[in-house]
Amino acid sequence: MMKGANVAVPMSAVRIELGWQSGPGIPDADASALLLVGGKVRSDNDFVFYNQPLHPSGAVRHEGKQQGSTVLDVLSVQLAQVEPQVETVVIAASSDGGTFGQFRGLYVRVLDASNGAEVARFDSTGASTETAFVLGELYRRQGAWKFRAVGQGYDSGLAGLATDFGIAVDADPAPAAPQQTPPPAPTQQFTPPPQQQPYAPPQQQYAPPPPQQQYAPPPPQFAPPQQYAPPPPQQQYAPPPAQQQYAPPPPPQSGGAPVNMSKISLTKEAPSVSLTKQGATGGTMRINLNWTSQSHRGGGLFGRRRGGGGLDLDLSCFFELADGRIGSVRALDRSFGALDRPPFIRLDQDDRTGGSATGENLDINLDFTAQFRRILVFTSIYEGANDFRGVQATATLYPLNCPPIEMTLDGCMDDSRDAVLAHIENINGELVVRREGTFIRPPAGRPGAGVMEIARMYNWDFGFKAGRGKG
Repeated sequence: MMKGANVAVPMSAVRIELGWQSGPGIPDADASALLLVGGKVRSDNDFVFYNQPLHPSGAVRHEGKQQGSTVLDVLSVQLAQVEPQVETVVIAASSDGGTFGQFRGLYVRVLDASNGAEVARFDSTGASTETAFVLGELYRRQGAWKFRAVGQGYDSGLAGLATDFGIAVDADPAPAAPQQTPPPAPTQQFTPPPQQQPYAPPQQQYAPPPPQQQYAPPPPQFAPPQQYAPPPPQQQYAPPPAQQQYAPPPPPQSGGAPVNMSKISLTKEAPSVSLTKQGATGGTMRINLNWTSQSHRGGGLFGRRRGGGGLDLDLSCFFELADGRIGSVRALDRSFGALDRPPFIRLDQDDRTGGSATGENLDINLDFTAQFRRILVFTSIYEGANDFRGVQATATLYPLNCPPIEMTLDGCMDDSRDAVLAHIENINGELVVRREGTFIRPPAGRPGAGVMEIARMYNWDFGFKAGRGKG
């Protein structure tokens, strides 16, 4: 569709895909959504993005990235759940590591969530120095939803775009200094997130659809046309509640604090970060693993495994406690752990089959930091591929009171079926995460012994028994 065109969206739920072609020198991008009343957010809770992935109403969710020849960042919108006073859901994109002039094939698509049918597609072209875009918007017109292609660029990044719509943006924290001990060389070099550029108002006007109203970006600040009462303070993101009796302590209330739009990318040049120095001193930290795989036969892209087919990865860990006890949290060992007792680590059993769109999840109770000596997080192919060639995975740590910590795994060139993601170590009371990104080949003549090789290489001295499978 052309810029400015609109189309009816009659379904009750949609999937929004921000997509672009991957390749050398292509930056990363992030999708976000803003829920507007009278052209502005009511509070910072109306901003949905990677660091605040779920709207309080449950209507809008940031689902996350899918890597491949075409990279996707996905939002889901339950239109039937959008609050009646919300008139517009703005769909935005921000670049991470460059400008949109460097992107190829940038587009936004609206899909019917029930069957995947395409409702609308807008291909964004002609970008130059912009670092953020309003690509489109879902809006109400006479009680029905429509989608409009917008294509409004900003030179001020996600922070500038968000500020224009009334978001109070927190300044970026100082980047964590790399630890002195370097890790084994990972397989790929990554680009850390850039610093935010100073705000410069866009030169074009952007008008949302509600009748008799017109949005115009302010000189540096936007004065709301009317006063809105913000909803009750929303808690910061916490992992889904545990299925066991133990309930992790709730996170502190946001209390109207500015939105922290930073995230931490662990790379070859900056492989380590201190959870303690970042403020993650308690609560439950979720480790999420998501992945895509390129077909060896047809070169197509396969998404997450759903039911019978596709690639299934297992997320696991070895642990060593302060009293010397060692063990594993691993589906194939039938060892799912616990949060309220040793090892204070729990595997999310709901995701262990690979059938969930949220990927594999491992929870660590940081209230017991003093009980940990070290934790080694790794992944293994359960089914769907012979090795990690063509597999692209992203592991993200979600500590409380700390930006998400992201690391990517790809570039396998051999027959490895196992890979070490991260090493978490208690160093004089300070919990430090170190990216590994290391593919592990099995010993010669023992193609299924990759996990044993991980234990040998990282000095976990225990015996193994054959796993019984997950089914």
